[in-house]
Amino acid sequence: MPQHRISLLQGGTFVVSDRRGDITGDDVLGGLFHRDVRHLSRWQLRVNGDEVEVLRADSPGHDRAVVVGVEPAGRRYRDPRVTVIRRRRVLDGMREDLEIINHAPATLRLEVTLLFAADFADIFEVQQQREKNPAGPGGYYRRRRDAVLTLGYRRADFARETSIHADGAFFTEESLTFRLHLPPGHSWSTRIIVTLGSTVDAGSTVDAGGAVDPGSTVDAGCAVDPGSTVDFDAAPRLETDWPDLRHAYRQGLVDLAALRLAPAGVPAGVPAGVPAAGLPWSMALFGRDALLTSYQALPFVPGMARSTLRALAARQATGFDDLRDAEPGKILHELRQGELTHFRERRPSPYYGSADATPLFLVLLDEYERWTGDTATVRELEPAARAALRWIEEYADLLDDGYVWYATRNPRWGLTNHGWKDSPNAIIHPDGTPAMLPLATCELQGYAYDARRRTARLARTVWGDQALAQRLERDADELQRRFNVDFWLPEQGHYALALDADHKPVPTLASNMGHLLWSGIVPTDRAQSVAAQLCGERMFSGWGVRTMAQGQPAYNPIEYHNGAVWPHDTAIIAAGLARYGLQGGANRLAVALISAARYVGYRLPEAFAGYRAGLTGVPVPYPTACSPQAWAAGAPLLVLRVLLGLQPGGASAPAELPSQVHRLALHGGPGCRNAR
Repeated sequence: MPQHRISLLQGGTFVVSDRRGDITGDDVLGGLFHRDVRHLSRWQLRVNGDEVEVLRADSPGHDRAVVVGVEPAGRRYRDPRVTVIRRRRVLDGMREDLEIINHAPATLRLEVTLLFAADFADIFEVQQQREKNPAGPGGYYRRRRDAVLTLGYRRADFARETSIHADGAFFTEESLTFRLHLPPGHSWSTRIIVTLGSTVDAGSTVDAGGAVDPGSTVDAGCAVDPGSTVDFDAAPRLETDWPDLRHAYRQGLVDLAALRLAPAGVPAGVPAGVPAAGLPWSMALFGRDALLTSYQALPFVPGMARSTLRALAARQATGFDDLRDAEPGKILHELRQGELTHFRERRPSPYYGSADATPLFLVLLDEYERWTGDTATVRELEPAARAALRWIEEYADLLDDGYVWYATRNPRWGLTNHGWKDSPNAIIHPDGTPAMLPLATCELQGYAYDARRRTARLARTVWGDQALAQRLERDADELQRRFNVDFWLPEQGHYALALDADHKPVPTLASNMGHLLWSGIVPTDRAQSVAAQLCGERMFSGWGVRTMAQGQPAYNPIEYHNGAVWPHDTAIIAAGLARYGLQGGANRLAVALISAARYVGYRLPEAFAGYRAGLTGVPVPYPTACSPQAWAAGAPLLVLRVLLGLQPGGASAPAELPSQVHRLALHGGPGCRNAR
């Protein structure tokens, strides 16, 4: 996020303001947001009608900020008479503590005013810079009771409220004012509390496959449960002589803790700790993001994986729904709660247009058991796992050839692409020509291969189903054999990005094939060739692996999925290289990512531009990147696993460490033994 902003978050609630702490109409992103709706669109402090001049603005934590300012002096040699301190904290709503100090030799008469408004805009209206129509189908209202003013919005069964509590204030419909007589040397303080409410009337929420969520109250479970099993304070202590790694590791844990939420509508007993995808546009549960983030963080905060698995199993599709791209056994793509989603004016929620979340669910389930030995959860989730496996084998195989394919069932609202590169133009030929749907991208086949291998292990060791284990292993072997015939491009020395509807390879050189190393579907004798492509000048920018290799006509260093560098993508590729014993390449990518983190306050953004490091000298964040973002926050954790050669049940030392590191150790933690 730009430095002129203060961004605070806690679970599904976040606030973005300028450095004064004000929310104004000058910044389209400014506001207090809760569950995909902006609950405050204006929040401006005035002292005697003037803005405060900022001396210092800091965020000592992800959920709190302090701003120290003074009244405008007006002239160079006239010292300010008043100090103004704003202390803000975000929880389910917002708390603002104001303190005014009089430095003048006389009593001052002061008017301290907060101007407020709530447009209740949907996050997608904000993203598209569309002003909410006050004459639209919904209606606004206000009500006052004692020291509380409530701003509200209702449209049919959808309602949101913002209540402002300020003892001793004089309220109008758009402001609250404190009138002070402040003696010299004295201070005055007050606390303003903003609480948020959101309801959906009974019987209004319908899940895929006809499962009804009766009368959900969207407030329920919106905060992080204090009793959550996800304990970030219990994460292993890192000891290293490479300070950049130490700072990036700590920042990653801090950001993942901040992004925790408890999605509405999941059953009681599912603990909090599911990661929201990212601030500001994706503060919601995304299946793919939560699964990959939980995988990255497993040795450090294993409770996040358990929470994610159980939350996604609770929302697994049970029937067909073309509007939602839902099929039995499919894991959701996105869970939203805003007005546009509720009234089906955009993609409905939950939406299932993801072809990779379902195999990744099985990958994470096995990895979780390997790290924790928690066979009880694996038994609990056996029905969900078997349903996910059935989806891979039956419903995802659109062309009846054993591959995972995708094409939307909802041409109006559905996503075109259902892999992690899900922008409309992400899967294209090298010249920019769109690939024809349905598509089978290469990494989906790797995930499906890995899911079969891992589920076979669970079937054999936990569920006691030897027949299923043997069948899955045979199917995995056959998938690996056929994949390496159909997707391999021998003249280019790399894998095709995808197969199109005619079973023709899409020969674009892209980072997707790095995930094939991570999944293990690549034969050993081809791993070196793949690694050379990924770590070569066309793909490696110096900060990470580009999503598409430069030199192809479709390449653009500032295009989301066709040239930018994504930290999570690079970290997964590093893990894949290490899996094949290519530790030198893995270390090179690890060093690049952690070095990039140094330039952005150790908070890796969602994506960097793909510019060559020598061209810019510093990593350039992608213009609209989310930050913090869950799988970017998890990238340093996965990098640390790679550097240590960390495996379930202990550590196997890597063949070599980067030259930057002479000492590297983890101590304690819930998911791993001491590792050096």
